[in-house]
Amino acid sequence: MDQSCRGGTGHVPGEFVHRENPADIIPTGWTQLTENRFSVSARWPAAHPFFSPVAGDRHDPVLVAETIRQATMLVAHAEFGVPVEDQFVMWGLGYTADAEALAVSGLSSDIAVDVVFSDLDSRRGSLRNLRSTVVITRDGRYLATGSALARSTSALAYCRIRGERMAALGRPVPLIPGVAPHLVGRERAEDVVLAPGARPGQWQVRINTGHPTLFRRPNDHIPGMMLLEAARQAATMAVGSAAFLPTVMDVSFSRYAELDSPCWVEAETVPTSDPSVTAVRITGRQDDEPVFLCTLTSPLRDLAVAATGLGTRLVG
Repeated sequence: MDQSCRGGTGHVPGEFVHRENPADIIPTGWTQLTENRFSVSARWPAAHPFFSPVAGDRHDPVLVAETIRQATMLVAHAEFGVPVEDQFVMWGLGYTADAEALAVSGLSSDIAVDVVFSDLDSRRGSLRNLRSTVVITRDGRYLATGSALARSTSALAYCRIRGERMAALGRPVPLIPGVAPHLVGRERAEDVVLAPGARPGQWQVRINTGHPTLFRRPNDHIPGMMLLEAARQAATMAVGSAAFLPTVMDVSFSRYAELDSPCWVEAETVPTSDPSVTAVRITGRQDDEPVFLCTLTSPLRDLAVAATGLGTRLVG
């Protein structure tokens, strides 16, 4: 192993986090602390065309999900020997973030990620299933906690599992008209991943295979990060405010979302025991089968500030 990759300033190869654009690579290095515990140094982009501030002055909380995803894959590839050619799929992911700690201005973009791995399942000497639990801090202040369930599948086994679906790899997908960007907290039409559905509270996932962040390489199914963004945009529509700040996320995936059939997303607000937050349950279905279930929670205060016109640059 290249020791220069280890520590807070080393280079992290893009193949370790399944990213090609250096601007999309969040980890900057890693150090092994114990057998299954690692410290991952990372940096959130000060300016990014997709992960832009929410509610005017907060880091996009979905960066927490992307940080968990990349930190998990980094250690799996670099330390647990998972081949970079393997298909790495997150079947479950969740986090809880501190809304105040997400403030952008005046704070460092360098963060620390403490990662502990458990439920390690190896087959024929190769790691196949794992659970990662993370604690994220910035300047010594708690930022978020989270966890992920992931599975690694060899390229050969993946082709066998997917079968004829592999023919969709790299096949063009018609880009259908999306909803207005401001309705989902976006400024650019290319970042909209929802199209109108057949009834209120329903939308179709708008697949943009040319999106550099959400569809970073040719794929045979809809990437999980695109589905997460669809869930966030659906929650924003359900609440009716671009200041929706998903400080709590809990998502589970039950199957791959195919490229050649409409994937429908529905959202509804759900009761909570905390009067200071609002929660939205989002479901994804395809061919009458469940694809994902996601619950996103946002502080009500930020929504109220936006409603009174005190919010500044409201983008997703």
